[in-house]
Amino acid sequence: METFLQQTLNGLVSGSIYALVALGYTMVYGILGLINFAHGDLLMVGALVALQTISLLNSAVPGLHPALLLIAGVVTAVPVCMAVGYLIERIGYRRLRNAPKLAPLITAIGVSFLLQTLAMILWGREFHVFPQLVSTTPMQPIDGVVVSPLQIFTIVVAFALMAGLMLLVNKSRLGRAMRATAENHRVAGLMGINANGVIAATFIIGSGLAALAGVLFASNYAIAHYAMGFTPGLKAFTAAVLGGIGNLPGAMVGGLVLGLVESFGAGYIEHLTFGFLNSSYQDIFAFIMLGAVLIFRPSGLLGERVADRA
Repeated sequence: METFLQQTLNGLVSGSIYALVALGYTMVYGILGLINFAHGDLLMVGALVALQTISLLNSAVPGLHPALLLIAGVVTAVPVCMAVGYLIERIGYRRLRNAPKLAPLITAIGVSFLLQTLAMILWGREFHVFPQLVSTTPMQPIDGVVVSPLQIFTIVVAFALMAGLMLLVNKSRLGRAMRATAENHRVAGLMGINANGVIAATFIIGSGLAALAGVLFASNYAIAHYAMGFTPGLKAFTAAVLGGIGNLPGAMVGGLVLGLVESFGAGYIEHLTFGFLNSSYQDIFAFIMLGAVLIFRPSGLLGERVADRA
């Protein structure tokens, strides 16, 4: 039972990060029908920009409180990622909206490699240690179950952001404009909605969420690297497909389910395979799940929500 509870907690931590990134995939797909494979790299940009800010502040003002360092890192990383997301949409994708689907797909892959290369030039090839600004001191609320303040912080922040996004989409004018544009951006334009602005806002919001996910991811794993966005980005895409790509609640559910499956797999794989495999093979569960979903339920757990376009 202790193992079950511990793996549930671990799964919620990783799943909440996957869900934040998956929201960016599903928002863009819901409006444009485009899979933005560069989205995972925005996680990397967010983590490295936050790390750079924290390092500079540590050098300039030694002894600054960790909470202030974390806030400064987030406040810097989010606008930078939003600006990068806007530039990707404006320069990379806007001209390709009416192009064959293969063109934006290849462009997205190219943008992903471009971001990784730029990050490698700026921050080098080496792995960087991300400072532990939220306590990782283990607590034991139940015998055999260990939780740290950082894990609680990650879950609370991720769920608060997801709730805020749902309120934005369902209760605000921008959210209504986003839903109208997702139905048909040409008709939305005829009704006075600035479709280009709404699409740009979608990229900007998704990029901001990716930046926050990057800071949370780097804080939990205490590491940042120019290629760190690839695997979590691919898993977040898997989560979006699992929940039903284009469906915001589906992306959240998909991320949490993926995190739990991966965590349970890591916890029990050694026992299930009689010692042949160990927890270092936990990544295979994400891709086994992606294959299973595409074969047996391609519309995802909550159903794909894609508007008909004229």
